[in-house]
Amino acid sequence: MSLKKELFGKTKSGEAIYKYWLENAGGMRAGIINYGAILVNLFVPDKEGNTADVVLGFDNLASYFGNGSFFGSVVGPNANRIGGASFVLEGRKYQLKANDGENNLHSDHDLGYHKRVWEVSEGENGILLSLSDEDGSMGFPGNKKVQVSYTLTESNELKIHYEVQSDKNTIINMTNHSYFNLAGHDQGSICNHVLTLKASGYTPVLPGAIPTGEIAAVAGTPFDFREAKRIGEEIEADHEQIRLGSGYDHNWVLDGETGTLREFAVVTDPVSGRTMHAYTDLPGVQFYTGNFVDQKQGKGNAVYGKRSGFCLETQFFPDAANKPAFPSAVFGPDRQYQSTTVYKFCV
Repeated sequence: MSLKKELFGKTKSGEAIYKYWLENAGGMRAGIINYGAILVNLFVPDKEGNTADVVLGFDNLASYFGNGSFFGSVVGPNANRIGGASFVLEGRKYQLKANDGENNLHSDHDLGYHKRVWEVSEGENGILLSLSDEDGSMGFPGNKKVQVSYTLTESNELKIHYEVQSDKNTIINMTNHSYFNLAGHDQGSICNHVLTLKASGYTPVLPGAIPTGEIAAVAGTPFDFREAKRIGEEIEADHEQIRLGSGYDHNWVLDGETGTLREFAVVTDPVSGRTMHAYTDLPGVQFYTGNFVDQKQGKGNAVYGKRSGFCLETQFFPDAANKPAFPSAVFGPDRQYQSTTVYKFCV
């Protein structure tokens, strides 16, 4: 295992941003920057032993100053949507920025953790990124100490571990927003990838992508991936929820016990043979097929567009702050936030 560091660019205020390269003996490499704790690169071998970068992103720091699609970002303190851009906690109403119609998406597009400079501690096979977030920042209560670690193992696992301590009860629901294309980041549509998703239910949404509060069975719907099928097989199906999301952009309710690290998804690119096994200890995952990615230039002059990548954003359910029946995303002095997501690659 090796770790190398290189200058990636400078912020608008002149602060140096570095890329940290993690590499194992099998040739798998991950490149992470301390701006946004962003996963910029992930090189993975195929069935012939050839490596390709399987996450969408940019070659330069300036492009991440925008990054409206959140490529590779750590999103926090709250990923996904909060209805009405507000929530009530312990009798007090907290108002957030309405940045997705009347709702809040990913906390704040300009002030969220994906736009922050993180402190870095280097380890033997990974890095630990840290930041502090003040009480009232982005509308959320609590002085928060936030840590995210990336670890690369000799078993071709990329592990992402999150910890947050807050001196007040608050909403914490973090995720990584990487877009994967197992054929290579520059290889176009992911519709021929084959997905298994171990989830018997999902949370249907209203216009605006706020959950109704219902947990619906996937059986008999295009949302049933319990048996492996092509991502594109029913992505244009005549189904109300597919129309609302312009494809898949929903939260799946994962089978198994929350708090236990368990495999929830397997994705394969039939051409390269690359397979990704995904694990989480959280109750849900947002499976998003890049339906709203506008055409843009990415790494190596690649042109990204609609469905150039897929996301598996492990999470508490969207709008959990306003849905008492959903698993609680309230954390504070008596309940520290911790979660782990693992992406393991094989052929």
